Amino acid sequence: MAILPDSDLPFDVQMLDRLAEVSIRVGLNLQEGQDLIITGPVEALPLIRRISAEAYKNGAGVVSTILSDDELQLTRYQHATDESLDRAPDWMFKAMGEAYNDNTARLAISAANPLLLAEQDPARVARAGKAMSLAAKPAMTPITNFETNWNIVSYPGLAWAKQVFPDKENDEAVAALAQAIFSISRVDNDDPIAAWKEHQQTLTERQNWMNEQNFHSLHYTSPGTDLMLGLADGHAWKGGASTSRNGITCTPNIPTEEVFTTPHADRVNGIVRASKPLVYRGTLIDGIEVRFEEGKIVEAKADIGEEVFLKLLDTDEGARRLGEVALVPHSSPISSSGLLFYNTLYDENASCHIALGQCYSKCFKDEISIDPDAVTSSGGNSSNIHVDWMIGSGELNIDGIKHNGDRIAVMRNGEWAYE
Repeated sequence: MAILPDSDLPFDVQMLDRLAEVSIRVGLNLQEGQDLIITGPVEALPLIRRISAEAYKNGAGVVSTILSDDELQLTRYQHATDESLDRAPDWMFKAMGEAYNDNTARLAISAANPLLLAEQDPARVARAGKAMSLAAKPAMTPITNFETNWNIVSYPGLAWAKQVFPDKENDEAVAALAQAIFSISRVDNDDPIAAWKEHQQTLTERQNWMNEQNFHSLHYTSPGTDLMLGLADGHAWKGGASTSRNGITCTPNIPTEEVFTTPHADRVNGIVRASKPLVYRGTLIDGIEVRFEEGKIVEAKADIGEEVFLKLLDTDEGARRLGEVALVPHSSPISSSGLLFYNTLYDENASCHIALGQCYSKCFKDEISIDPDAVTSSGGNSSNIHVDWMIGSGELNIDGIKHNGDRIAVMRNGEWAYE
């Protein structure tokens, strides 16, 4: 794929400069002398180059870049043997994990074709996905344990843009997606850094309110959903910026509209229906419905992509249990845009969501979060996957249930009730 010069990009490239600044100063809060690993597709080089320059301007140590390419990835599924799909570059993930544990920051750029693998054999996709999840654990664990500061931002790739805006010509689709990314990421403000500080204050207020309530569980009700979701013992709600174990306060997701915590792996019961499609490893999964018993999914189906979803649930023992629960108002900017992005970073921030698999140890009180055994005994789930899917809508009601059984309205018709 040819990389367009800045003059040929169908959007205001100054917005890329602003996004790079927000990513380094707000997302990562990169420190002087700190090394950085950037991962992203070749198509996103205009942004990657700006982020690298911004990092060095802010005193970065060494910036290393790992590039990917959709066509190279597709080639593997088209031509590799089944045995090849059972392998993954564990050497690379081990090196990345070692770097993260040694205070290297991590920045990922999302821009890939969300449905790249939609036409590939689901069994082969699942086979490769499982191998990748297992191999990636050394790099994933420092991130889920929040050992270092990390951040994800997005770039308007063509294939992604055409998925979101299928009726527009190529340049028009990219321009429309770019405008959405820049607006939702708050970089179209006169002062993006100040805009992020104001937004962070709102998320902090919501996080603090949930922590003050100290709920035992949450009861979700909406069409197709009646779910009692127990919260882990000693859980802590987080939102927006958080302080990693290396002492650096960062904002991992840009954009972000959520406050989130850890559910108890054994205390989830009832039924829940997805409100938006999930794109997992290039495959669309839509119409998800599951039933939980004592924390575990015991029945599952999907209208589209069911085979991939069921294989995902069989990744390991923890894949059928929850590792995260997140609250997002239905009126969030992403939801208000009316767009389906086919990208979890965006779609999850349009809707309340839950995540299958690995929990975040940072979502516990400090005395628990520093001890892996304490995380497990408090109800934290362990798995080689962490996959978010959306369950929120304008019809969702959530009650918080205290330890004494008292109920308090948390959300009504998809909006924060206490506000």
